[in-house]
Amino acid sequence: MTEKVGEPEDNHVLLRGRVARAPADRELPSGTTITTFRVTVARARTAMTSGSRQTSDWIDCTAWSAALRRRVSRWQVGDPVEVTGALRRRFYPAGTAAGTRLEVEVLAARRRPGSRAGTS
Repeated sequence: MTEKVGEPEDNHVLLRGRVARAPADRELPSGTTITTFRVTVARARTAMTSGSRQTSDWIDCTAWSAALRRRVSRWQVGDPVEVTGALRRRFYPAGTAAGTRLEVEVLAARRRPGSRAGTS
C-alpha cells in the first residue's frame, strides 16, 4: 500500500516516559493559551548512541486544546506518561532574529500506571 503525502501517519510521534518539567500555561502573542511540559524518555542503544554516556533524551510538548490542557495540567514531575502527537517546528521572535523550536503538538495524552511523583 502506498502512503499519500499529508496522511496523519506521515508525522506521528509516540512518547512513553516521565514528566521532566511541570506543565505551565503560556499565552501566545495571538492570545491563544497553550500548556507546555517536558517528557524525558530512555535512550535506546543504537549505532549513534553506543558511544554516549547519555541515557535519556527530553522532548518539549505543547497541548493546545482546552481538554488536553486540563488533563496535562494535573501532571507532576516524575509522573509516568504516554503522549501521542505530531512533530512541529515553531518560529518566534528572538531579538532581531527569529528563534525556532522543535516540539511535539500533543493530540492525546494519559498518565500511565506506575508510581506517581512523590509516592513510593
